[in-house]
Amino acid sequence: MRQYSLSFMKQYSLEDRHLLFFILDFFIVIFSSIISYYIVHNSLYIGFNYKVVILINTLIVLLSTSINHLYCSWRGLIFIKQIYKVFTIWFFSFICLLALLFFSKQLAIFSITWVQLWFVIGVSLTCLYRVIVSFTLNKCRQQGKNSREIMLVGNGIMIDNIIKTSQQHLEYGFNINKTINLSKTNCTNEEVTHELFAELDTKKYHELWICLPLSDAYIIKGILHDLRHSTVDIRFFPDLEGIPLLNYNITNLMGFSSLNLSSSSLTKRNRAIKRYEDVILSVIILIIITVPCLLIMVLIKLTSPGPILFKQKRHGVDKQIFEVYKFRSMTMHKETSDLIVQATKNDVRITKLGAFLRKTSLDELPQFVNVLQGKMSVVGPRPHALSHNEYYKDLVDSYMWRHKVKPGITGWAQINGYRGETDTLYKMQKRVEYDLWYIENWSLYLDLKIVFFTIFKGFINKNAY
Repeated sequence: MRQYSLSFMKQYSLEDRHLLFFILDFFIVIFSSIISYYIVHNSLYIGFNYKVVILINTLIVLLSTSINHLYCSWRGLIFIKQIYKVFTIWFFSFICLLALLFFSKQLAIFSITWVQLWFVIGVSLTCLYRVIVSFTLNKCRQQGKNSREIMLVGNGIMIDNIIKTSQQHLEYGFNINKTINLSKTNCTNEEVTHELFAELDTKKYHELWICLPLSDAYIIKGILHDLRHSTVDIRFFPDLEGIPLLNYNITNLMGFSSLNLSSSSLTKRNRAIKRYEDVILSVIILIIITVPCLLIMVLIKLTSPGPILFKQKRHGVDKQIFEVYKFRSMTMHKETSDLIVQATKNDVRITKLGAFLRKTSLDELPQFVNVLQGKMSVVGPRPHALSHNEYYKDLVDSYMWRHKVKPGITGWAQINGYRGETDTLYKMQKRVEYDLWYIENWSLYLDLKIVFFTIFKGFINKNAY
């Protein structure tokens, strides 16, 4: 079950344990740097230059951790995302530190082994204490301690789903103490508000959860107005069950609150970062593959008549049409209809050299030129033929959302086994599912992870014909 919570009232003050996290992070950064220095240099005497670097990186780590809300409550959220954020923050901090030392021409003064060891020990200790704290809190909450008292107001199946989830996951620590189901009562808005006030006066509630469809906005507005003097935290759970969402979030436009139901995590800043990543990676790779590409070009000319490159129109970002480049792997032929037929196992159109190129993904190498052109990205959803898009867009929910980002040479779906022929609707659904997950969870780290796994498991694939 998916649940979506828009908090009307946010608590910005740090609880004691959040301050403790801040202090622990501070000491871990310092302690891990000292231990790493001792392991590398067998001495606890740290020079002035090293002390300055330790101070700078400590500030970067703590500031990045605070900006990414890791000192706020993670109650009810997925814990693995917290660990992922910790790793990303530390990785980003050390990249910034190395860049600072490089551009200030101070990198040669310091031991790279010390920096690497500092990163490994620091990340390990930070993740370890957060795992221990999370495990301890979960145990306490399962025993009824450290829970937040919740009053639930609303109607429909959303209330039943929330109650069921809170009972199944006691580790979240949400105790739904009172439920006012508007679908089972004929009470007026004033009577409901009176009951709310009576409950709030007689018992301490931490939060009030309103679970109503957007069509009942007038009820929500009335409750908020009547409770304007109350200090209880109020959350609104709109009934969006069954509505396909992509990276939903709230923005403020012209003074109005806007709930974005379909958007990409690639903001303007992230798109710029990804473009820098694409240019750097594609230039490096093109330099490395120059000789193999020249050899492949010669072999194609010697073994089969026709052009070296195969060009085909595909949809790019925002459905813009561009020509994708591949080394030609088939004999020259014409399609018998407008529908482009995917290559299948033992396809007679594929040349012997072409079979090898497709099996090893070497036919995709010219697409690094597409990347330099800005039409593709190194990592992203694989572009499909235009006819395939027309065919699948009505069969697979949210299929065209794949085009919210640039298509890629490799992608999250490909390293998870959904590469090559999609001879069943299920395979295409799974590919789209992985593609949309990638769009919603994009990060520079995720791109580098996909590139890394592509090298070891993405190039050669038994499903590539």
